[in-house]
Amino acid sequence: MKQRFIKILAFGILLSSNLQAQTFNNLFRTKDRQDNLEDFDLKKFSYGFYLAANNFDYKMVMNPIFGMDGNQNLVESKSTYSFGAGLIGKMRLNEFLDLRIEPGLHFVQRDLTFNTFEHNSQYSGGTNYNLPFDPITNPSDEQINKVVKSTYIDIPILLEVHGDRWYNSRPYAAAGINYLVNLQSNQTSTSDNLLNTFRSTTHNFGWSAEIGIQLYFSRFKLTPAIRGTFFTNNELVSDNATTQPYWTPAISTLQSRAFMLVLKFE
Repeated sequence: MKQRFIKILAFGILLSSNLQAQTFNNLFRTKDRQDNLEDFDLKKFSYGFYLAANNFDYKMVMNPIFGMDGNQNLVESKSTYSFGAGLIGKMRLNEFLDLRIEPGLHFVQRDLTFNTFEHNSQYSGGTNYNLPFDPITNPSDEQINKVVKSTYIDIPILLEVHGDRWYNSRPYAAAGINYLVNLQSNQTSTSDNLLNTFRSTTHNFGWSAEIGIQLYFSRFKLTPAIRGTFFTNNELVSDNATTQPYWTPAISTLQSRAFMLVLKFE
């Protein structure tokens, strides 16, 4: 995850550098320089939209009985890159503070690999933690590898703190809380992983932190930013009681985390 974050950060810095290099003469020149959109940030309310490149992953805590073999985790999560888009609503509080709401839609896919079949078959006779079950000796690829697709409606409320304008730019940082609805959660489905249906919670909560730089052009404001979003609730929905303990019993806690490169237009 650290490597992915560094890659996203480097890409964001490179993109921001290219944008600034291409517009340097217009934005930062000191001779005959004109400040763009001088009154834009004095408005009580402003609006815009954003595009986002996302990297979603799961943070998992394993069950020590069904999810670990010694120090080895038996479930692996692989993230993929995806995209999202949303709207921006901003309210000016004072010279240095803004309140923002940025509802968006994010399309996400993650891959889970369950290497639990050989290890957990030893508990087929039943224990204090599970009922007796018929072991699966030759699991199919769909039973081992789960493709988890999610569509999140993300509603973050962020408090933005920014510095003074430097020529036609202004740095800022923001943080706040998120309410996220997973439209592909399958939470109410009666099928579970035995029938290749991975279930998670529909309604979720989290928090976000963001840094970026606002660039003022003659007709609009462009903001490249990097955002991290971290779920606070356990998204895991347990398999049915009669299903073998190869899947959700191996996981104690499942929480999404995401890093985003965001481009905002206001």
